[in-house]
Amino acid sequence: MLDVAQSAGVSVATVSAVVNSSAPVSPELRSRIEMAIEQIGYKRNTIARSLKIGTTRTIGLIVADITNPFFTDVVSVIQDVLHRAGYAVMLCCNDEDTRLQDEQIDLLLDRMVDGLIIAPAGEDAHLSRILASTKTPTVLIDRLCDGVESDAVVLDNRRAVHDATAYMLNLGHRRIGYISGSLATSTGRERLAGYRAALDAEAIVFEENLVQIGNFREKDAYKAAMQLLIRADRPTAIFSANNLMVIGVMKAIRDIGLRCPEEISVVSFDDFPWADVFQPHLTTIAQPVQAIGEQAAQLLIDRLSGKEVEAPRRLMLQGRLIIRDSCRPVPIVTTRTTA
Repeated sequence: MLDVAQSAGVSVATVSAVVNSSAPVSPELRSRIEMAIEQIGYKRNTIARSLKIGTTRTIGLIVADITNPFFTDVVSVIQDVLHRAGYAVMLCCNDEDTRLQDEQIDLLLDRMVDGLIIAPAGEDAHLSRILASTKTPTVLIDRLCDGVESDAVVLDNRRAVHDATAYMLNLGHRRIGYISGSLATSTGRERLAGYRAALDAEAIVFEENLVQIGNFREKDAYKAAMQLLIRADRPTAIFSANNLMVIGVMKAIRDIGLRCPEEISVVSFDDFPWADVFQPHLTTIAQPVQAIGEQAAQLLIDRLSGKEVEAPRRLMLQGRLIIRDSCRPVPIVTTRTTA
Protein backbone atom coordinates (compact mmCIF):
# COMPACT_ATOMS: atom_id res chain seq x y z
CA MET A 1 0.00 0.00 0.00
CA LEU A 2 2.96 2.31 0.71
CA ASP A 3 4.32 1.59 -2.80
CA VAL A 4 0.94 2.47 -4.31
CA ALA A 5 0.80 5.71 -2.32
CA GLN A 6 4.29 6.74 -3.45
CA SER A 7 3.54 5.91 -7.10
CA ALA A 8 0.26 7.84 -7.09
CA GLY A 9 1.66 10.72 -5.05
CA VAL A 10 -0.94 10.40 -2.29
CA SER A 11 -1.03 9.34 1.35
CA VAL A 12 -1.40 5.75 2.54
CA ALA A 13 -4.68 6.80 4.17
CA THR A 14 -6.06 7.84 0.78
CA VAL A 15 -5.03 4.51 -0.77
CA SER A 16 -6.72 2.73 2.13
CA ALA A 17 -9.90 4.74 1.57
CA VAL A 18 -10.02 3.57 -2.07
CA VAL A 19 -9.11 -0.05 -1.39
CA ASN A 20 -11.51 -0.46 1.52
CA SER A 21 -14.21 1.97 0.35
CA SER A 22 -13.99 3.52 3.80
CA ALA A 23 -14.10 7.21 2.85
CA PRO A 24 -14.98 9.38 -0.16
CA VAL A 25 -12.15 10.09 -2.60
CA SER A 26 -12.24 12.46 -5.58
CA PRO A 27 -12.52 10.84 -9.05
CA GLU A 28 -9.11 12.24 -10.03
CA LEU A 29 -7.32 10.75 -7.03
CA ARG A 30 -9.25 7.46 -7.36
CA SER A 31 -8.15 7.19 -11.00
CA ARG A 32 -4.47 7.79 -10.10
CA ILE A 33 -4.59 5.23 -7.28
CA GLU A 34 -6.32 2.57 -9.40
CA MET A 35 -3.72 3.06 -12.15
CA ALA A 36 -0.90 2.67 -9.61
CA ILE A 37 -2.55 -0.46 -8.19
CA GLU A 38 -2.69 -1.99 -11.68
CA GLN A 39 0.91 -1.09 -12.53
CA ILE A 40 2.33 -2.38 -9.24
CA GLY A 41 0.07 -5.43 -9.05
CA TYR A 42 -1.04 -4.65 -5.52
CA LYS A 43 -3.52 -7.03 -3.88
CA ARG A 44 -5.13 -6.42 -0.53
CA ASN A 45 -3.87 -8.66 2.29
CA THR A 46 -7.12 -10.40 3.11
CA ILE A 47 -5.75 -12.18 6.17
CA ALA A 48 -4.44 -8.97 7.70
CA ARG A 49 -7.72 -7.22 6.98
CA SER A 50 -9.67 -10.10 8.53
CA LEU A 51 -7.62 -9.87 11.72
CA LYS A 52 -8.33 -6.14 11.86
CA ILE A 53 -12.08 -6.22 11.30
CA GLY A 54 -12.77 -9.62 12.91
CA THR A 55 -14.52 -11.23 9.94
CA THR A 56 -13.39 -13.14 6.85
CA ARG A 57 -16.68 -13.17 4.91
CA THR A 58 -16.02 -16.90 4.46
CA ILE A 59 -18.22 -19.87 5.37
CA GLY A 60 -17.02 -23.41 5.97
CA LEU A 61 -19.24 -26.06 4.34
CA ILE A 62 -18.74 -29.76 5.15
CA VAL A 63 -20.77 -32.46 3.38
CA ALA A 64 -20.78 -36.22 3.80
CA ASP A 65 -20.19 -37.32 0.20
CA ILE A 66 -19.60 -34.88 -2.65
CA THR A 67 -20.12 -37.71 -5.20
CA ASN A 68 -23.75 -37.96 -4.06
CA PRO A 69 -25.94 -35.83 -6.37
CA PHE A 70 -28.07 -34.78 -3.39
CA PHE A 71 -25.14 -33.10 -1.65
CA THR A 72 -23.80 -31.68 -4.93
CA ASP A 73 -27.12 -29.96 -5.58
CA VAL A 74 -27.43 -28.67 -2.00
CA VAL A 75 -23.89 -27.26 -2.14
CA SER A 76 -24.73 -25.42 -5.37
CA VAL A 77 -27.78 -23.75 -3.80
CA ILE A 78 -25.96 -22.82 -0.56
CA GLN A 79 -23.04 -21.35 -2.46
CA ASP A 80 -25.36 -19.27 -4.66
CA VAL A 81 -27.27 -17.81 -1.69
CA LEU A 82 -24.11 -17.05 0.29
CA HIS A 83 -22.40 -15.51 -2.75
CA ARG A 84 -25.29 -13.10 -3.20
CA ALA A 85 -24.93 -12.18 0.48
CA GLY A 86 -21.22 -11.43 0.00
CA TYR A 87 -19.71 -14.63 1.42
CA ALA A 88 -17.20 -17.05 -0.07
CA VAL A 89 -17.43 -20.79 0.65
CA MET A 90 -14.69 -23.23 1.68
CA LEU A 91 -15.94 -26.74 0.83
CA CYS A 92 -14.82 -29.94 2.56
CA CYS A 93 -16.03 -33.54 2.16
CA ASN A 94 -15.83 -35.72 5.28
CA ASP A 95 -16.37 -38.91 3.24
CA GLU A 96 -18.52 -40.32 6.06
CA ASP A 97 -15.43 -40.29 8.30
CA THR A 98 -15.84 -38.63 11.72
CA ARG A 99 -12.08 -38.31 12.28
CA LEU A 100 -11.63 -36.52 8.97
CA GLN A 101 -14.64 -34.36 9.81
CA ASP A 102 -13.08 -33.31 13.12
CA GLU A 103 -9.85 -32.34 11.36
CA GLN A 104 -11.78 -30.31 8.81
CA ILE A 105 -13.72 -28.41 11.47
CA ASP A 106 -10.48 -27.58 13.31
CA LEU A 107 -8.95 -26.44 10.00
CA LEU A 108 -11.90 -24.22 9.12
CA LEU A 109 -11.98 -22.65 12.58
CA ASP A 110 -8.23 -22.00 12.30
CA ARG A 111 -8.98 -20.21 9.02
CA MET A 112 -11.37 -17.99 10.99
CA VAL A 113 -14.49 -18.79 8.97
CA ASP A 114 -17.47 -16.71 10.04
CA GLY A 115 -19.84 -19.69 10.13
CA LEU A 116 -20.20 -23.41 9.50
CA ILE A 117 -22.73 -25.53 7.62
CA ILE A 118 -22.26 -29.26 8.28
CA ALA A 119 -23.83 -32.52 7.19
CA PRO A 120 -22.43 -34.68 10.05
CA ALA A 121 -20.71 -37.98 9.27
CA GLY A 122 -22.24 -39.58 12.38
CA GLU A 123 -22.67 -39.31 16.10
CA ASP A 124 -19.41 -37.77 17.17
CA ALA A 125 -18.55 -36.69 20.71
CA HIS A 126 -15.72 -34.49 19.44
CA LEU A 127 -18.10 -32.70 17.08
CA SER A 128 -20.43 -32.04 19.99
CA ARG A 129 -17.60 -30.65 22.12
CA ILE A 130 -16.22 -28.41 19.37
CA LEU A 131 -19.56 -26.90 18.46
CA ALA A 132 -20.51 -26.49 22.12
CA SER A 133 -17.29 -24.59 22.85
CA THR A 134 -17.07 -22.37 19.76
CA LYS A 135 -18.96 -19.15 19.24
CA THR A 136 -18.93 -19.73 15.49
CA PRO A 137 -22.55 -19.90 14.25
CA THR A 138 -23.34 -23.38 12.89
CA VAL A 139 -26.16 -24.92 10.87
CA LEU A 140 -26.60 -28.67 10.44
CA ILE A 141 -28.12 -29.97 7.21
CA ASP A 142 -29.63 -33.35 6.33
CA ARG A 143 -28.57 -34.93 9.63
CA LEU A 144 -28.74 -34.10 13.31
CA CYS A 145 -26.18 -35.00 15.95
CA ASP A 146 -27.01 -35.79 19.58
CA GLY A 147 -25.69 -33.14 21.93
CA VAL A 148 -25.33 -30.45 19.24
CA GLU A 149 -27.63 -27.51 19.95
CA SER A 150 -27.58 -25.56 16.72
CA ASP A 151 -29.82 -24.47 13.88
CA ALA A 152 -30.68 -27.28 11.47
CA VAL A 153 -32.55 -28.03 8.25
CA VAL A 154 -33.58 -31.66 7.86
CA LEU A 155 -36.16 -33.82 6.15
CA ASP A 156 -38.96 -35.72 7.85
CA ASN A 157 -37.21 -38.98 6.97
CA ARG A 158 -39.48 -41.20 9.04
CA ARG A 159 -42.66 -39.99 7.33
CA ALA A 160 -41.11 -40.12 3.84
CA VAL A 161 -40.02 -43.75 4.18
CA HIS A 162 -43.28 -44.69 5.92
CA ASP A 163 -45.25 -43.34 2.95
CA ALA A 164 -43.03 -45.09 0.38
CA THR A 165 -43.24 -48.40 2.25
CA ALA A 166 -47.01 -48.01 2.59
CA TYR A 167 -47.18 -47.54 -1.19
CA MET A 168 -45.42 -50.88 -1.73
CA LEU A 169 -47.65 -52.57 0.85
CA ASN A 170 -50.74 -51.25 -0.95
CA LEU A 171 -49.46 -52.97 -4.09
CA GLY A 172 -49.57 -56.26 -2.23
CA HIS A 173 -45.91 -56.61 -1.24
CA ARG A 174 -45.47 -58.24 2.15
CA ARG A 175 -41.77 -59.16 2.04
CA ILE A 176 -39.97 -55.89 1.42
CA GLY A 177 -36.20 -55.90 1.63
CA TYR A 178 -34.60 -52.80 3.09
CA ILE A 179 -31.10 -51.54 2.20
CA SER A 180 -30.17 -49.20 5.05
CA GLY A 181 -27.65 -46.44 5.34
CA SER A 182 -25.29 -46.28 8.28
CA LEU A 183 -27.18 -46.48 11.56
CA ALA A 184 -24.53 -44.21 13.08
CA THR A 185 -26.35 -41.34 11.33
CA SER A 186 -29.69 -39.85 12.27
CA THR A 187 -30.91 -40.31 8.68
CA GLY A 188 -30.04 -44.01 8.77
CA ARG A 189 -31.99 -44.55 11.99
CA GLU A 190 -34.98 -42.37 11.08
CA ARG A 191 -35.48 -43.96 7.67
CA LEU A 192 -35.37 -47.46 9.12
CA ALA A 193 -37.88 -46.36 11.77
CA GLY A 194 -40.22 -45.21 8.99
CA TYR A 195 -39.99 -48.60 7.31
CA ARG A 196 -40.77 -50.40 10.56
CA ALA A 197 -43.67 -48.06 11.35
CA ALA A 198 -45.31 -48.81 7.99
CA LEU A 199 -45.05 -52.56 8.64
CA ASP A 200 -46.50 -52.13 12.13
CA ALA A 201 -49.44 -50.17 10.71
CA GLU A 202 -50.35 -53.21 8.60
CA ALA A 203 -49.62 -55.69 11.41
CA ILE A 204 -46.76 -57.20 9.41
CA VAL A 205 -44.04 -58.77 11.53
CA PHE A 206 -40.67 -57.06 11.14
CA GLU A 207 -38.05 -59.51 9.86
CA GLU A 208 -34.57 -58.46 10.84
CA ASN A 209 -32.97 -60.56 8.09
CA LEU A 210 -34.76 -58.47 5.45
CA VAL A 211 -32.68 -55.45 6.51
CA GLN A 212 -29.14 -55.18 5.15
CA ILE A 213 -26.67 -52.35 5.76
CA GLY A 214 -25.43 -50.56 2.64
CA ASN A 215 -23.70 -47.62 4.41
CA PHE A 216 -24.99 -45.14 1.80
CA ARG A 217 -22.42 -46.64 -0.62
CA GLU A 218 -22.98 -48.26 -4.01
CA LYS A 219 -20.57 -51.17 -3.48
CA ASP A 220 -21.82 -51.96 0.00
CA ALA A 221 -25.41 -51.80 -1.26
CA TYR A 222 -24.59 -54.23 -4.07
CA LYS A 223 -23.35 -56.80 -1.54
CA ALA A 224 -26.32 -56.12 0.73
CA ALA A 225 -28.81 -56.58 -2.12
CA MET A 226 -27.13 -59.82 -3.15
CA GLN A 227 -27.69 -61.14 0.38
CA LEU A 228 -31.42 -60.59 -0.12
CA LEU A 229 -31.66 -61.81 -3.71
CA ILE A 230 -29.90 -65.16 -3.27
CA ARG A 231 -32.38 -66.22 -0.60
CA ALA A 232 -34.90 -68.91 -1.50
CA ASP A 233 -37.57 -66.70 0.07
CA ARG A 234 -36.28 -63.50 -1.48
CA PRO A 235 -38.35 -60.31 -1.07
CA THR A 236 -40.75 -59.19 -3.79
CA ALA A 237 -39.65 -55.57 -3.39
CA ILE A 238 -36.59 -53.65 -2.18
CA PHE A 239 -36.37 -50.18 -0.70
CA SER A 240 -33.02 -48.39 -1.01
CA ALA A 241 -32.37 -45.70 1.61
CA ASN A 242 -30.45 -43.39 -0.76
CA ASN A 243 -29.67 -42.76 -4.41
CA LEU A 244 -26.12 -44.15 -4.53
CA MET A 245 -27.23 -47.43 -2.98
CA VAL A 246 -30.01 -47.94 -5.50
CA ILE A 247 -27.37 -48.14 -8.23
CA GLY A 248 -25.82 -51.08 -6.38
CA VAL A 249 -29.27 -52.61 -5.92
CA MET A 250 -30.09 -52.38 -9.64
CA LYS A 251 -26.71 -53.89 -10.58
CA ALA A 252 -27.35 -56.80 -8.19
CA ILE A 253 -30.80 -57.39 -9.70
CA ARG A 254 -29.25 -57.43 -13.17
CA ASP A 255 -26.40 -59.74 -12.19
CA ILE A 256 -28.70 -62.21 -10.45
CA GLY A 257 -30.79 -62.40 -13.63
CA LEU A 258 -34.03 -60.88 -12.36
CA ARG A 259 -36.25 -58.35 -14.10
CA CYS A 260 -37.45 -55.14 -12.48
CA PRO A 261 -40.34 -54.59 -11.97
CA GLU A 262 -41.71 -57.85 -13.43
CA GLU A 263 -40.01 -60.03 -10.82
CA ILE A 264 -38.95 -57.54 -8.16
CA SER A 265 -40.02 -53.96 -7.44
CA VAL A 266 -37.66 -51.16 -6.35
CA VAL A 267 -38.17 -47.79 -4.62
CA SER A 268 -35.35 -45.43 -3.67
CA PHE A 269 -34.85 -42.50 -1.31
CA ASP A 270 -33.58 -39.38 -3.14
CA ASP A 271 -34.61 -38.41 -6.62
CA PHE A 272 -31.79 -37.63 -9.04
CA PRO A 273 -31.46 -36.43 -12.65
CA TRP A 274 -31.19 -39.86 -14.23
CA ALA A 275 -33.96 -41.56 -12.21
CA ASP A 276 -36.33 -41.25 -15.15
CA VAL A 277 -33.62 -42.43 -17.56
CA PHE A 278 -33.10 -45.75 -15.77
CA GLN A 279 -34.87 -48.72 -17.28
CA PRO A 280 -37.31 -49.01 -15.70
CA HIS A 281 -37.82 -45.40 -14.63
CA LEU A 282 -37.25 -45.36 -10.87
CA THR A 283 -39.88 -44.59 -8.27
CA THR A 284 -38.19 -42.31 -5.73
CA ILE A 285 -38.63 -40.00 -2.76
CA ALA A 286 -37.63 -36.49 -3.81
CA GLN A 287 -36.12 -34.14 -1.26
CA PRO A 288 -36.75 -30.36 -1.58
CA VAL A 289 -33.10 -29.65 -2.39
CA GLN A 290 -33.63 -26.00 -3.28
CA ALA A 291 -35.45 -25.29 -0.02
CA ILE A 292 -32.86 -27.17 2.07
CA GLY A 293 -29.98 -25.15 0.64
CA GLU A 294 -31.75 -21.81 0.72
CA GLN A 295 -33.04 -22.16 4.26
CA ALA A 296 -29.74 -23.46 5.65
CA ALA A 297 -27.88 -20.51 4.13
CA GLN A 298 -30.50 -18.04 5.36
CA LEU A 299 -30.42 -19.39 8.92
CA LEU A 300 -26.67 -18.78 8.98
CA ILE A 301 -26.96 -15.33 7.39
CA ASP A 302 -29.51 -14.38 10.08
CA ARG A 303 -27.01 -15.33 12.79
CA LEU A 304 -24.13 -13.49 11.13
CA SER A 305 -26.19 -10.34 10.62
CA GLY A 306 -26.86 -10.11 14.33
CA LYS A 307 -30.57 -10.64 13.86
CA GLU A 308 -32.27 -11.67 17.09
CA VAL A 309 -33.50 -15.23 16.61
CA GLU A 310 -34.46 -18.11 18.85
CA ALA A 311 -31.88 -20.83 19.38
CA PRO A 312 -31.83 -23.42 18.11
CA ARG A 313 -34.14 -23.37 15.11
CA ARG A 314 -35.00 -26.74 13.60
CA LEU A 315 -36.70 -26.72 10.20
CA MET A 316 -38.21 -30.06 9.12
CA LEU A 317 -39.20 -30.30 5.47
CA GLN A 318 -41.29 -32.91 3.69
CA GLY A 319 -40.30 -35.34 0.93
CA ARG A 320 -42.43 -36.25 -2.08
CA LEU A 321 -43.01 -39.73 -3.50
CA ILE A 322 -42.56 -39.72 -7.29
CA ILE A 323 -44.23 -42.80 -8.77
CA ARG A 324 -42.67 -44.08 -11.97
CA ASP A 325 -42.27 -47.60 -13.38
CA SER A 326 -40.03 -49.59 -11.03
CA CYS A 327 -42.77 -50.81 -8.70
CA ARG A 328 -45.69 -53.10 -9.66
CA PRO A 329 -48.33 -55.07 -7.78
CA VAL A 330 -47.31 -58.52 -6.61
CA PRO A 331 -48.35 -61.01 -9.33
CA ILE A 332 -51.27 -63.19 -8.23
CA VAL A 333 -50.23 -66.81 -8.51
CA THR A 334 -53.10 -69.16 -9.28
CA THR A 335 -53.02 -72.93 -9.32
CA ARG A 336 -55.08 -75.00 -11.75
CA THR A 337 -56.93 -78.05 -10.42
CA THR A 338 -58.16 -80.99 -12.50
CA ALA A 339 -61.28 -83.01 -11.84
